Amino acid sequence: MLICPLDYRYGRPLMKDVFSKERKTQRLLDVEAALARAHAKLGNIPTEAAEIITENANVDKVDWQEVERVEREDTKHDIMALVKVLGRFCGDSEGYIHLGATSNDIIDTAGALQIRDGLDILKEDLLELRKTLASRAKEHRDTIMVGRTHAQHGIPITFGLKLAVFTAEIDRHIQRFEEAEKRLVVGKMSGAVGTGASFGEQAEEIQRLVMDDLGIGYEKASGQIVGRDRHIELMSIAANISTSLQRFSTEIRNLQRPEIMEAAEAFEKEKQVGSSTMAHKKNPITAENICGLARTLRGFVYPTFENNILWHERDLTNSSSERIIIPHVFVLLDDILIKSEKLFRNLEVFPDNMKRNLQMSNGLIMAEAVMMHLSKKGVSRQVAHELIRKATMTARAEGKSFKEVLTVDDELMKLVTSEELDSVLDPKNYVGRSKEIVDEIV
Repeated sequence: MLICPLDYRYGRPLMKDVFSKERKTQRLLDVEAALARAHAKLGNIPTEAAEIITENANVDKVDWQEVERVEREDTKHDIMALVKVLGRFCGDSEGYIHLGATSNDIIDTAGALQIRDGLDILKEDLLELRKTLASRAKEHRDTIMVGRTHAQHGIPITFGLKLAVFTAEIDRHIQRFEEAEKRLVVGKMSGAVGTGASFGEQAEEIQRLVMDDLGIGYEKASGQIVGRDRHIELMSIAANISTSLQRFSTEIRNLQRPEIMEAAEAFEKEKQVGSSTMAHKKNPITAENICGLARTLRGFVYPTFENNILWHERDLTNSSSERIIIPHVFVLLDDILIKSEKLFRNLEVFPDNMKRNLQMSNGLIMAEAVMMHLSKKGVSRQVAHELIRKATMTARAEGKSFKEVLTVDDELMKLVTSEELDSVLDPKNYVGRSKEIVDEIV
């Protein structure tokens, strides 16, 4: 019986596999095997025993369903169930499995391996999205449109600039993961309360050998578990990325409104259905899906903070929560990154509608341009602002174009020629460094 939509509706098999029971079991076994090899290198157990443990520490032999059965019917403890099932295949070497370790030495280190695998996928997703956004920004480098603030017409920009802003934001997220990875992918092998007492004088060396073997960092000072401030950083970055993706999708949803219609999500005209009753509808379902899943993802941030507030060297209140949070966040973020890349790769753009909307205000969108031109002519900036403000109010009140109002102002027309005014009122002459910024970002 399927209950969670991640099982049947959202997420890719690639990321789901990283957090599957099979992969988690394998990662736990990888850590147990690495611990055995570390002991063997230090002469604590026979080399042959480490080889036998390593050979059998795989899910082809240690079936996760059997581990769960043993936990349920016998040990009532997940790691001891794993050790017991693995031991069946190791003969006399069984007694060397899990030597000196506490459960969370294995669990947290295996979790770090899963986080590393998940991050590798997310970084590829981000790189692909950045590539697509940069490509579309370059494509629309010169496509002039209305720049809006407070949902009102501001001054002209290019659609390329809008997409360049998105590109730069994704680039910062890539940097965040790259900079944080050394803090996020960290295991531990320091025993029940972090002292390493069970490993004796070799505690530091065993921890280093295990983590070097697995290719990850380690917690230099811990209680029983890896510091959950690391999970907080991970989930905060994920939430930050999801917020960006929701912002980008919300922009497309707004630009797709029929009264704007400057860009729109692609629609399969031959067979896609927009509404079960309104046959004319072309709903931005992917963009809306991204927004909904991003909201859900950010809901996991608060319990992640709570999971760092544990009693003494640790309690178990974080465990059940993390089993839900970490896989869901990785699967959801991968899902909305893939959908975002597809959204912008296939995005329909309507330059003619952008030109139409530029004219909607009858030239008022160029008020700042006229004010700045007057300032260059020696008019005080504040005086010019008030002059232009009054002209815009008159234009609106009388239903006239901005140019009509300006050209009947004799004092103003002494300062500018008609040809100059036409040039100043042309949106293409007032996009600033939009095009150069696109070039720099691309």
